[in-house]
Amino acid sequence: MKLISEFSKGFIKENPVFVMALGLCPTLAVTSSVQNAIGMGLAATFVLVCSNLIISIIKKLIPDKIRIPSYIVVIASFVTIVDMVMNAYFPAIHKNLGLFIPLIVVNCIILGRAEAFASKNNVIKSIADGLGMGLGFTLALIVIGGIREVLGAGQFLGHPILPATYKPVLVAILAPGAFIVMGLLMGLMNKFKK
Repeated sequence: MKLISEFSKGFIKENPVFVMALGLCPTLAVTSSVQNAIGMGLAATFVLVCSNLIISIIKKLIPDKIRIPSYIVVIASFVTIVDMVMNAYFPAIHKNLGLFIPLIVVNCIILGRAEAFASKNNVIKSIADGLGMGLGFTLALIVIGGIREVLGAGQFLGHPILPATYKPVLVAILAPGAFIVMGLLMGLMNKFKK
């Protein structure tokens, strides 16, 4: 039961984007389409799960003075793997995400979970936490990206869903649209939490 709690808290109770307001740079930058949102979310989830796993295994071997640099090396290793795999097998998404893939290294969600959770818990709990937080982050990106893509282009995952007469709301796929959509969703989340 506790393992399910660790896994599920990333979806609503401690959602990295809507509740903790972490990882906002990629959230705002890459959510102009659902495809980009899924790519970034899955990349971050992979790095989060793998880095939590390794950090929970080696936590007792790392001296306190070099704890954070050690975590960054672990995280950077998995980001490099993600970057190379995406470039080889998903070049279109890799091109769209661009610089935001290497920036996963300094994503405060990943470093924060390494420091606050993986360094203090066992491997199974750390994997569950990484998976839950990663999927919660992915879900937030998909929701924001879906709203922006539908409003800004009249389509979802590249497929038209609104009539041809629909006039796209261009601001939705531009930077201000990301702030507006995210702000409204955060407000809704806060309203329903109360």
